[in-house]
Amino acid sequence: MARYTGPKSKIARKFGEPIYGPDKYLEKRNYPPGQHGMAKKRKKTSEYGTQLAEKQKVKYTYGVLERQFRKMYDKAARMKGRTGENLIILLESRVDNLVYRMGIAPSRPAARQLVSHCHITRNGEICNVPSAIARPGDVIAVRERSKSLEVVQDSLSRGNNKYSWIEFDSEKCAGKYLNYPERTEIPETINEQLIVELYSK
Repeated sequence: MARYTGPKSKIARKFGEPIYGPDKYLEKRNYPPGQHGMAKKRKKTSEYGTQLAEKQKVKYTYGVLERQFRKMYDKAARMKGRTGENLIILLESRVDNLVYRMGIAPSRPAARQLVSHCHITRNGEICNVPSAIARPGDVIAVRERSKSLEVVQDSLSRGNNKYSWIEFDSEKCAGKYLNYPERTEIPETINEQLIVELYSK
């Protein structure tokens, strides 16, 4: 199976950031995994290594495989504006990411599963493609028969984060994608310029 299904804390420690959400193991062991993780004399990372690590971090964060990521980058490069910002906006516009942002699912992997198992609708029609790109004005909602799912109810009970580009009604379990977000509004700590430099070589 191509998608990573191993320990999430290991990946978070690798990048030194809680890319999968709050992580108590990362807080306790804020150093890379492995027997040499605590070694003070670590080899200096090259420019290419830094760029590659940033790309890998984004892929793990949004749960995108290499071929998908490359296609999305090419699409971002053809759009008007800055390629790096366009790439992040496209990633944020994925249906599974919007389900996560609306608070319907506790994590992006959980959101991806809800979408692929036909629990989510887009503009009233069932959407089972997590990588589908939503457009401003699209309405993302939980199917009527899926509203009682434990994972959905638990996630909604925690309260969803408020984002200016999303309008969400917790009673209807539906949200509207109002507009493409500005790069400054997206909370992910990503240096997209490093990815652009990597692919520009």
